[in-house]
Amino acid sequence: MNEMSTTPEILERDYRRVAQAIDYVVDNRLAQPELAEVADAVGLSPHHFQRVFTRWAGVSPKKFLQYLTLQDAKERLRNSASVLDAALDAGLSGPSRLHDLFVGVDAVTPGEFKARGAGLELTYGFHPSPFGECLIVTSPRGLTGLGFVDEGGAVGDRKTCLAHQQKGWERAIWREDAAATAAIATDAFAAVEGRASNLSLLMRGTPFQVRVWEALLAIPPGRLSSYGRIAEAVCTRKASRAVGAACGANMIGILIPCHRVIKDTGVIHNYRWGVERKRAIIAREAALASS
Repeated sequence: MNEMSTTPEILERDYRRVAQAIDYVVDNRLAQPELAEVADAVGLSPHHFQRVFTRWAGVSPKKFLQYLTLQDAKERLRNSASVLDAALDAGLSGPSRLHDLFVGVDAVTPGEFKARGAGLELTYGFHPSPFGECLIVTSPRGLTGLGFVDEGGAVGDRKTCLAHQQKGWERAIWREDAAATAAIATDAFAAVEGRASNLSLLMRGTPFQVRVWEALLAIPPGRLSSYGRIAEAVCTRKASRAVGAACGANMIGILIPCHRVIKDTGVIHNYRWGVERKRAIIAREAALASS
């Protein structure tokens, strides 16, 4: 069974093991641990660990872990500059393209943003995903929130995850209905895997934040960019701190790929839903892109 046909529940279960393995490798990267050592650290036999990891990532643990190294991140950062330039020059950061899939992208007006969701009904539900349990928030105009849950972790439980999505939209009507959001969750992660979907997104933020998020959409899967490069594309390189803040304010995780923005040094850090999840998403995208 490959990762394209595996159920979200199995992928989510595997992700928990993979996240543990990533933490272990990052903490012990200078020692370059062998397969058996990493497998032992997550409580699996080497054979079972190899199978679980490959099913989730699509490549072997050894190959996947190469994508986590600082040197690999630096190399992909250098190689992405011309790709991002070409994408921006071609207008791919506009509201009609996402990851080379036909996915509609819309943004709230400044007036709607200031209204804090007044008059809008939002439906939400929690679902399994390849990167742990996620929260999906939809509106009549499309998916407007995708976040992650970590019970007992730094990201927070379901209540914390929902409160984060409600921030700034306190005047909206919030209705829980996982049955209604299930198909949206399926489409969202089909798009992440590079498969066709019928998704439409509604971005909610200030005009500057929306410009940053549109620039993020021009970064292809498996590629990386830096805060400074995105700032330069949006206005001026001096605005890299503001770009970082805009990435942090993104409410649609993965689909608006703030995870593809890292430091100019190649260091992978800072992610609303946990740096270990950011590493996993980046490495898995690199694996999918290379295959």
